[in-house]
Amino acid sequence: MKKMLLTTTAALLVAGSAMAEDVKIGVSLAFTGPLESMAPHMAAGAELAMKEVTESGKLLGGVTVVPVRGDTTCIDAAAATATAERLITVEGVKGIVGGMCSGETGAQLENVAMPNGMVMISPSATSPALTSKEDNGLFFRTAPSDARQSEVMADIILEKGISSVAVTYTNNDYGKGLADAFEAAYTAKGGKVTINAPHEDGKADYAAEIGALAAAGGDALVVAGYVDQGGSAIIRGALDQGAFSTFVLPDGMVGAKLEENFGSEIDGSFGQLPDSMGDGKAKFAAMADGFDPTGAYSGEAYDAAALIMLAMQAAGTTDANVYKDKVMDVANAPGEPILPGELGKALELLAAGQDIDYQGASSVELIGPGESAGTFREIEMKDGKVDTVGYR
Repeated sequence: MKKMLLTTTAALLVAGSAMAEDVKIGVSLAFTGPLESMAPHMAAGAELAMKEVTESGKLLGGVTVVPVRGDTTCIDAAAATATAERLITVEGVKGIVGGMCSGETGAQLENVAMPNGMVMISPSATSPALTSKEDNGLFFRTAPSDARQSEVMADIILEKGISSVAVTYTNNDYGKGLADAFEAAYTAKGGKVTINAPHEDGKADYAAEIGALAAAGGDALVVAGYVDQGGSAIIRGALDQGAFSTFVLPDGMVGAKLEENFGSEIDGSFGQLPDSMGDGKAKFAAMADGFDPTGAYSGEAYDAAALIMLAMQAAGTTDANVYKDKVMDVANAPGEPILPGELGKALELLAAGQDIDYQGASSVELIGPGESAGTFREIEMKDGKVDTVGYR
């Protein structure tokens, strides 16, 4: 149960007048690297929420929210750590939307966010290892853990009558965590994994990896990789060698690049990514201006930014060590349901000491240590396009 918020409108107005300067929020995503095609749409989603709040004039008495971007590269923990350090110590951000990939997110959290008492809300870091990582109550994510995605993926594969698969994964926290969780889920449900092998991103030749996958066999190839990197190279090699014709595509492989790289060559391949349907998703899509609202994790990025600002309002401060305790409150029932486009209304309710239940673009419901319970969009390649099959 939420506790009734005690902050009054007057107190919030005083707080707002005391912090007349802009409030900066970091957008720490992989603008370069193996997921660079996804990052701009995610950043635009987060910045849309900040623009909405600024234009409402209702956050802490009317402060302006300014996004500050930082590149995490996805794969370079040192670069991601340096980015987080800059955002906090040089730019003075009061919260961070990010990281984007699991390994660099963990590095930012451990090396920078925790020592500096900074809230991070990731829209896309999905490694199961992050669930139990020490975070001092500072880390949340609007994307579900890959432990959940693995169960969904196993169900979809088996429902299609596929009883054996080969698995290749990008050799990092995201790929290994997803591959291991999937193998456990799939085998527990009666499926067979013929091989579960890593691949390194950035290689010029994947012939050896494809040869090993082909030798192991399987009715389909699960590619737990990145669409802008080795994942696509693996698919290309498998097609060229006639090793596999059906590919299972988790979240890191679902994007516009999939259509650009393969088109109808992989028709019939399928997969899933965290996403939702309903009024929240539709309202977010209607608000999008200049970016793809259906892009992977763009709605989750909007929600991550929104939760940071709503928690600030609930706590009456931009101090992350204080407002971190309000994130779960504003994200969950009881309270007035809040959808995209209603952030001004939410700020008013919080200022009046009332509860809200932020649902946002991705049907937010935070469980356990502050991560999304998660719904998934099931996709299939059809006529060279990513086609939505349904939600589960």
